[in-house]
Amino acid sequence: MSTASILPAAARSRRRLSVRRLAAWLASCASDPKGALWLVSGFAVVHAALWTLILVNLKTGQDIHMDVAEAFGWGQKFLLGYGKHPPLSGWVAGAWFRLFPVTDWATYALAMATLGLGLVICWLLALRVVDHRRAFLVVVMLALYPIFNFKGFKYNPDLLQLVTLPLLVLAYLDAFEKRSVKSGWLLGIAGALALMTKYWALTMIGAIGLAALIHPLRLQFLRSPAPWVAIFVLAVAMVPHLIWLRDVNFVPLTYAGEIYSLTDRRMIDNLALGYVGHNLALLALPVVLAGVALAWPSRWRKPSFAFWSRGANASVNTTQALNVWLIQAVVAIGPPLGAVLFQVYIKTDWGIPLFFLVPLALIAIPALRVRQLALLRLTATWLVLTLVVLIASPQIASYDAGQHRNEGASYRARSELARELTEVWHRRFFSALPVVAAYSDIGHPVTFYSADHPAVLTPYEPWSSGLTSLEEAKRSGFIGICETGDWKFERCEAWMKDHAANGERMVITTRRFFSGGAGPATIWNVIVVPPEKK
Repeated sequence: MSTASILPAAARSRRRLSVRRLAAWLASCASDPKGALWLVSGFAVVHAALWTLILVNLKTGQDIHMDVAEAFGWGQKFLLGYGKHPPLSGWVAGAWFRLFPVTDWATYALAMATLGLGLVICWLLALRVVDHRRAFLVVVMLALYPIFNFKGFKYNPDLLQLVTLPLLVLAYLDAFEKRSVKSGWLLGIAGALALMTKYWALTMIGAIGLAALIHPLRLQFLRSPAPWVAIFVLAVAMVPHLIWLRDVNFVPLTYAGEIYSLTDRRMIDNLALGYVGHNLALLALPVVLAGVALAWPSRWRKPSFAFWSRGANASVNTTQALNVWLIQAVVAIGPPLGAVLFQVYIKTDWGIPLFFLVPLALIAIPALRVRQLALLRLTATWLVLTLVVLIASPQIASYDAGQHRNEGASYRARSELARELTEVWHRRFFSALPVVAAYSDIGHPVTFYSADHPAVLTPYEPWSSGLTSLEEAKRSGFIGICETGDWKFERCEAWMKDHAANGERMVITTRRFFSGGAGPATIWNVIVVPPEKK
């Protein structure tokens, strides 16, 4: 006989009522116009804090990702552009590390703070389309989306777009509804912020433009001042960066054209299919878990289809929902299709900021009904999974180190290299290390981990980050670094022969020990070039 069968009926009733009361309380908080913002903000803060702890545990024994170190390096100077990308991601990193110490945990906190802010903006966006209960469900779905947890460990322009692109869509929905000069001005500013994060934002701007042209109410919107004010404000706001682009001979655009153009048709097709499959796989987790929470029967052995019912639904603004469906369809189909048609390399990471509308697009289906218990079930699922991963994270890190400690750049002891090179420079010249000359996967981590935070000079780089130059490096002196065994080693050595012939050569070996095991021993050819004599 089961325990449940011998419990008094009153006790079983109280147990059910307590769950229902908790579900009613959560739904009430989520639906309260005044309290919902506090609920969502608190949820975002807790999510960011827990996943910061998880990432610190998971990444123990590894150096930070090159992209994060690169953003840190950009943030040492507030420029109008940084060679490969517009400046906003560098500005944000620069501001962050003026408030927080330059440590690994602060980089993971930056990534999670970015995503936490993105969750709040996505909630504000969702409120333009659905009611408060559904909007909170969208937020919990996004928190389960791997981009907002596991895959969100590295702060870079792609991740920052999960703030600026939701902000752009929010501004568009606001302008589409209000059709005022002010809403158009806000839309233009949001568009400029998106473009100043990464030029890839043109994909979302184009999708919004197509949605505005396809929507049945397009004439009302196009006859208003909002879209035209937005275009004007966007153009004016981008003028300083456009001047910078002209001054550097449009090198970010030529760089992208050289790096991402392909001629191998089979490779292009495979990359596009991989892009689609990768992003569908990432979306599967939140969609499946939300589907289970919505469809789970209230009582065992009594399946219920109360989650699906046709008819009018006051919880959904179908006019704005259509905008969301159109935008998401364009940004889902457009990039892989464009890659195949125009023979362009497409990275899976480019999908990071393009699918945040999927949960809203699904929850905005009018026939879908969201019960109180579904909201509690999904939130509890998020909490349980997060806590399980937090508890298991040290073991996961140990297992990962055992399996991959000899693979990938993150396990190479570049932080130890940075500290040793800084000491070498200090002993010889009694001054701060000004510049390191190395490829990005070495130079940027050295910049981050060195106490002097030197600028990076990349060999053969046809563009300039604006942080230093070859002439400046020769005047101030620099340390050149080539990794033996790397596929770029011979090119690196050739560059050093041309520009660091008078330097002192040495060989440094680094190795990291973690969880009772040794990481790969990495041998670095180092050239110390002294400052020019004054």
